[in-house]
Amino acid sequence: MKATGGISEMPQVTEGPGAADSEALATLHRIFGYEAFRGEQEAIIEHVVAGGDALVLMPTGGGKSLCYQIPALVRPGTGVVISPLIALMQDQVDALRALGVRAGFMNSTQDFDERRLVEAEFLSGELDLLYLAPERLRLDTTLDLLSRGKISVFAIDEAHCVSQWGHDFRPDYLALSLLGERWPDVPRIALTATATRATHQEITQRLNLPTARHFVASFDRPNIQYRIVPKADPKKQLLAFLRQEHVGDAGIVYCLSRNSVERTAEFLAANGIEAVPYHAGLDAGVRAAHQSRFLREDGLVVVATIAFGMGIDKPDVRFVAHLDLPKSIEGYYQETGRAGRDGQPSTAWMAYGLNDVIQQRKLIQSGEGDEVFRRRASAHLDAMLALCETAQCRRGQLLAYFGQDPDPAGCGNCDTCLTPPETWDGTIAAQKVLSTVVRLQRERGQKFGAVQIVDILLGKRTGKVIQFDHDQLSVFGIGTDLTEAEWRGAIRQLLAQGLLAVEGEYGTLVLTEESSSVLRREREVPLRKEPKKPAVARSRSAGASGGGSKAKVAAAELPDELVPAFEALRAWRTEQAREQGVPPYIVFNDATLRAIVTLNPASVTELGTVSGVGEKKLATYGEGVLAALASLDDPADPVGSAPAAGAAQGTDWPEQDEEPEPDDWI
Repeated sequence: MKATGGISEMPQVTEGPGAADSEALATLHRIFGYEAFRGEQEAIIEHVVAGGDALVLMPTGGGKSLCYQIPALVRPGTGVVISPLIALMQDQVDALRALGVRAGFMNSTQDFDERRLVEAEFLSGELDLLYLAPERLRLDTTLDLLSRGKISVFAIDEAHCVSQWGHDFRPDYLALSLLGERWPDVPRIALTATATRATHQEITQRLNLPTARHFVASFDRPNIQYRIVPKADPKKQLLAFLRQEHVGDAGIVYCLSRNSVERTAEFLAANGIEAVPYHAGLDAGVRAAHQSRFLREDGLVVVATIAFGMGIDKPDVRFVAHLDLPKSIEGYYQETGRAGRDGQPSTAWMAYGLNDVIQQRKLIQSGEGDEVFRRRASAHLDAMLALCETAQCRRGQLLAYFGQDPDPAGCGNCDTCLTPPETWDGTIAAQKVLSTVVRLQRERGQKFGAVQIVDILLGKRTGKVIQFDHDQLSVFGIGTDLTEAEWRGAIRQLLAQGLLAVEGEYGTLVLTEESSSVLRREREVPLRKEPKKPAVARSRSAGASGGGSKAKVAAAELPDELVPAFEALRAWRTEQAREQGVPPYIVFNDATLRAIVTLNPASVTELGTVSGVGEKKLATYGEGVLAALASLDDPADPVGSAPAAGAAQGTDWPEQDEEPEPDDWI
C-alpha cells in the first residue's frame, strides 16, 4: 500500500469509504504515484471538487498542496493559485511539470513575451494550474484575462497573510474577497499552516468565506524536537550544537538583524560550516543565488532574517535555529515548521536570554502603531515568553496555543520532557530585585537596566556603581547567594511573569501593578532552574554527533546492506537535478528513494508500484533508476554512466529561469 501526500511529503495512509472509485484518487495515483489520501485530504478534495468553498488549516508538511492541485486537475478549467512566494514560483512549476502537470506562473520576474505565452496557454485551456502573485489581481488586465478563461478553482495559499495582526501581513490579500464576488460559481480554498482561532476567524471574514467548510488538522509535528537553551555566547553555542548533532545537515538559522545575519554566517564559515547569509539588504542576485544553492545543494546552512523560508519545499531541512527571540508563537511555529518535512527526526533549537526580552519590549514601545496594536503585540510576546519559560512540555504549550488539547503525559521529545527542569521558590529573590528597583527610583530618582541591578545585588564595585554611589544603597550586596547568570535568569522570568517591565530607549526596569503583591509578601514567585546539560533527542540515530549525520538521517529505517544502494541513488538524483537545474527533491524525495532500494525493482513495471512514482516520473526516470541500481553489481559501470533522465524518452526539460528581482517577497 502506498502512502500519500504532497510532492515532497511522506504521509500516513488513511482510506475513506468509496475512495477507490473516485476520480480524485485515480489522479492521485496516476500523477503523484500514491494510492490513498491521508488525514482529511480526501474530504477536503471531494468538497472542493463538488464546488464547495473550504478553509484549510494544516501544518507544514501535511500535504496542503494536494488539496487544491487535485481539484484543479479533476474539475474542468485551470486552477488559479494566489501565492506571495514569487521567488519560488519557478520551482513550484518545475515540480509540477516533472509530474506531467501543465503548470505556469505570472509575476514580475517575467518579460513581456514570457507573460504573453502563459496568457495564451491559459486562454486556450492548456494549463492545469496557474500561479499568480496577489498584487497582480490589482491589475485590470489580469482580471480581464481571468474573465476570458475557464477557471476550475481559486486557491489562496498562505491565507494568514490576510491577517492585519499577523506576522506576515500582506495588504494585497485584503482585496482577494473580490474573487468570490466576481466568480461566485468557482470554488475557493484558503490554506495556511499557522493560525490561531482569532486569525482563523479573520481569514474567514476578510476573504468573505461565510459558507466555507472548515478543516483543521493537528498542529503536532512529532518528529521535531523543541529545545530552548539559556543564551550565553550564542554563536559559539550554535557552533557546538551543529558540530555535535548536525554535521553536514541542511538547516536555517534565524537572526533578528541583518548585521547579526552577516556576522553569524561569517563565523560559521570561518569554523568549517558551509553557511551563507540571506536578508533584504543583500543584492538581489546574491539573495537569489543563495536561495538557489539552499534548494539544490545538500548540507548548506542559510543564516537569515524572517524574510527567508516561507514556501520553501525542501524536505530534508534537519534543523531550524533561532539566535533571537521570535515576536510570536505563530512566527516561531511557522519558522520551525520548515524542518523535517520528510518526517525524519529534526530539531528546533533556540538560544534565549534576558536581552531578548528587553529588546522585544523596547521594539513594541518604540514601534509604529496605536495602543491597540501595542497591546496585541505585547500579548503575542507574552505567549512567546510563556513558551520559553515553561517548566511543562513545550509541545503541549504550542498545541494549546493553537487550541489543540495536548497529551497530559507530555510528548517525550522536547527538552522539558527529556530533562525536566527544577523549580524553586523565587519569592525572596524576586523581592530583592524589586526592592533594588524601588530604592533606585524612590531614594535616587533613577532608573537602570538589568546589568546595574545585578551588579548592585552582587555587591560589585564597578565604575558605574561607584559613580552613582550605589554601593551606599541598603540593598547593595544582598544577592550574593545567587550567581550573575541566576540573577539574570530571575529578572528574565520576572519580566515574563509581568512583575517587571521595560521602559524607555535604554531598556530600564520599572515596577508594574503586580509588583506590590510580591513586595507585600502576598504572592509567591516560582522560578525555574535551567538544565545544566542540553537535552539530546531520543529518536536520533546513534552516533549522529559524528561525521555523516546527514547520510544517517536520510538513510534512517534502512538495513545496513541497503545503504550503499540508497547513496548510489542519491548520487544519481543529484546528477539529474544538476543537469535539469532543479532541486534534487523534484526528481525524487528521500522517502521514495528508500522505498525503491527496499523493493529493489528488476523492471520498469515493478518500479511503477513504488510509492511516489507516478506515470510521468516512471517514463522519465525509470531506466535511469534501474541502471543506477544495476551499476552496484557491476563495478566497471559507475553510477554516473546511467542514462540522463529523459534522454531515452526525448523529454524536453524546462530550464531554470533567472532568479527574482529585488521586490520579490518570500
